[in-house]
Amino acid sequence: MKLQPYPQARWYCVKTQPKREQVAAQHLRRLDGVEVFAPRLRYRKSTARGRIWWIEPLFPGYVMVNMKLEEMRRRVNHCSGVSGLVRFGREVPAVPDQLVESLQREIALQGDHETISSVPVIEIGDEVRVAYGPLKGMSGYVVEIIPSLERAGILLEFLGESRAIELDFLSLVLPRKPLALPATN
Repeated sequence: MKLQPYPQARWYCVKTQPKREQVAAQHLRRLDGVEVFAPRLRYRKSTARGRIWWIEPLFPGYVMVNMKLEEMRRRVNHCSGVSGLVRFGREVPAVPDQLVESLQREIALQGDHETISSVPVIEIGDEVRVAYGPLKGMSGYVVEIIPSLERAGILLEFLGESRAIELDFLSLVLPRKPLALPATN
């Protein structure tokens, strides 16, 4: 059974070699007739040296390419860093245009080409729980936000009194809403 060629370029998912997403993306970008989308996630991570920014692929082991499948299949499969096109049996399914466009819009709103920054969305009045440290498991309410220090003032019930303490964003769990990307409105 021969696959029918698509008359226009479509988005496809490419499997990369382990930890070589950026290498594959660089080589794929050199091909005429291929557009590459390799989104990354930027987030803060606590280490022994303190908090650092960490950047990882949004889809580890994969990048997306926009191409005419029948014309570019062989060249894409033989690029450095590429394991092959994602397929189900003999079929190479297209990635919905709306999915890629939605991700590209979100990234553009943050002012970057391919990186999404993940930051906690915390607002005054939110109920939070302490994730670690001597106050682990205690719940309270956000009374102050200090974005420049990535800290929040939390009102906790402690020894029969309400006390406001300052905690790092990374030490808080938001039980009623997940960590999310900044609002797009």
